[in-house]
Amino acid sequence: MQSSTLLMLLIFLLGIWGKSSVIAAAAGILLVLQFANLQSLMPLLERRGLEWGLILLVIAVLVPFATGRVPPKELLKSFATIPGLIAIISGAVATVMNGSGLDLLQEEPSLMIGLVLGSIIGVLTFGGIPVGPLMAGGIAAVLLKLVGLIR
Repeated sequence: MQSSTLLMLLIFLLGIWGKSSVIAAAAGILLVLQFANLQSLMPLLERRGLEWGLILLVIAVLVPFATGRVPPKELLKSFATIPGLIAIISGAVATVMNGSGLDLLQEEPSLMIGLVLGSIIGVLTFGGIPVGPLMAGGIAAVLLKLVGLIR
């Protein structure tokens, strides 16, 4: 068995153990592609998978607006309140951190295992919800820069 298959199997099992259906499903799909000899799809998934996933995530977030559950009046009100302004600032900071996380994971993909393990620890120990490696990577990038500044 190839080392890449063993690694995906480990991530799959960690995802199940850590009750992270997203991690387990992703690793499971990649295992199926490997076992079905469909590795030719891997470059396409690597190039476009993140974009497709983000599109689905944004669709899910926009559904309340599309269905009218969030009226325009409420939307406009969010710009004029402290919590609304904090949400806007937080969204901007998160996107910058996610970009840093993506850069970090592209430079050092081996860190993904640590991020997955940390997500599982967060789920099991603190009842957290693993929302994705980009934010975890962004936090890791910020912490690594801080460590670099301290040294």
